[in-house]
Amino acid sequence: MVKNGKPEVKSGQSELVFASLGGLGEVGMNVYLYGIGPAENREWLIVDLGITFPEGENDPGVDVILPDVRFLEAQRKQIAGLIVTHAHEDHIGAVLELWPRLQCPVYVTPFTAGMLKSKMADYGRGRDMPTKVIPLDSRFTTGAFDIELVSVAHSVPETSGLILRTPHGTVYHTADWKLDPTPYIGTPANPARLSALGDEGVLALVCDSTNAMREGESPSETDVADSIAKIIAKAPFRVVVTTFSSNVARIKACYEAARQSGRRLVVAGRTLHRVIEVAIETGYLPRDFTWSDQQQFKYFKREEVVLLCTGSQGEERAAMARIADFQHPDISLDRGDLVLFSSRAIPGNEKGIGHIQNSLVRAGCEIMTDSDGLIHVTGHPRRGELRQMYGWIRPKIVVPMHGEARHLMANAALARSLGVGEVVPAFNGEMVRLAPGPARKIDDVPVGRLFRDGNLLVPEGEGPVRERRKLAFVGMAVASVVLSRKGELVADPIVELDGVPIEDAEGESILDIAYDAVEGTLKSIPPGRRRDPDLVEDAIRKALRGAIHQVWGKKPICKVLVSVVDMR
Repeated sequence: MVKNGKPEVKSGQSELVFASLGGLGEVGMNVYLYGIGPAENREWLIVDLGITFPEGENDPGVDVILPDVRFLEAQRKQIAGLIVTHAHEDHIGAVLELWPRLQCPVYVTPFTAGMLKSKMADYGRGRDMPTKVIPLDSRFTTGAFDIELVSVAHSVPETSGLILRTPHGTVYHTADWKLDPTPYIGTPANPARLSALGDEGVLALVCDSTNAMREGESPSETDVADSIAKIIAKAPFRVVVTTFSSNVARIKACYEAARQSGRRLVVAGRTLHRVIEVAIETGYLPRDFTWSDQQQFKYFKREEVVLLCTGSQGEERAAMARIADFQHPDISLDRGDLVLFSSRAIPGNEKGIGHIQNSLVRAGCEIMTDSDGLIHVTGHPRRGELRQMYGWIRPKIVVPMHGEARHLMANAALARSLGVGEVVPAFNGEMVRLAPGPARKIDDVPVGRLFRDGNLLVPEGEGPVRERRKLAFVGMAVASVVLSRKGELVADPIVELDGVPIEDAEGESILDIAYDAVEGTLKSIPPGRRRDPDLVEDAIRKALRGAIHQVWGKKPICKVLVSVVDMR
């Protein structure tokens, strides 16, 4: 059947579709779905299940943000498995918390398995999760999916692109990647292997877009290691390096630089300790890798120390933030110490990073970022690397992934300029049919966010986080009134204000204004009608909010407690 000039898929006909619950239109919280089968009975493969981080005042009290997987929960019996491409938190961070809702096999490589196991020990979750450890560059099947791993360079060991062979054609899912012939740790991408895949024939390339707006090619991780070693060798006092804790190559570079310059490596931050232990167990760091814990910091001379610590993204509770605010129990810096921010700011984290850097500068420390020297390199492909990938794979279809809207569209434009016939930019919740017929958006799936609020997961659009956002802007007024069953006032009302100014523009107490509003409202209600506590509560709330709004210009959240007691 042809409709509007395009072939239509018959009802009940098998399709190959792609969708995302996170990662399309944002950097982080990656969750990608591939489906095979007719619309009413598809089998699903989940690729990655990650988290993202709260955006300061927009998410008060939120620890991390997880994807809403209600669509997958409804399809749970049709899930063939979850495969994790690498151990970054934006790809693996939600696995332990959300797996109970999915109950599917989880496929990981050895280093990623070690990171999951370590997280299980820390958080006490996931011990009954059926984790299947698969070798690098291996091939296996789960359900209708024939999956082959392709090792690529990235900023964490064992990152794997995925070849998905299906009855409808082959898809290459790049994962996060870059072209680095000397990655310092791990295996570089194999151009011959990727070119052979292109010769085999690739229906669709689903491709990392993070650096699609940047021309050229990324420097090598080995070049960064050499640069850091030279900087540390010349530094007169302490050198502090803060980076992503999962960047094992950067950890090794700091270790080697410390050894070469006759210094001691001190490590601060639980996550770094965990990564180091897993990297030693899986062979990515040498067995004789030695470091000192943060408690030993004060016993070393300034010129003896290379301090490696967490907090490169401005996280409030990480080691770097506590050091900058002079709140760390074991570590303090002095004038002339050098701090290397060996990472790039994730969008949204600029404010927190700036606060830390400003605090360090005020304390007399020297700051170096990747704008000042080669101390960080991206783990994602620039436009030159993307061109090489498109040349090797030669796909019929490109779906840009992993990036904000501007990154996805830049990747899409590049693909079109290179002659790719079908380019389909999509965003979270949009389902793309890859085959049969032309690639296009055909449906929507429900998407959303879950907030980890303490020990609980709460939906984004309801509950305490929304209330806290409002509290941050307008404060709260609370009134308590005690009445008899006859509607008589038993005791004087009590009013408390929180987050509300003390005085109005004329210098009058806003608390007194609030008391006047409550007492005036009570007097205006006849005793007989005061027997209805709901009526009293509603009247006082409106009067209290209105009185404060009149003098302040903002309406606080108002809570009114009406208690009714027996008078004998």
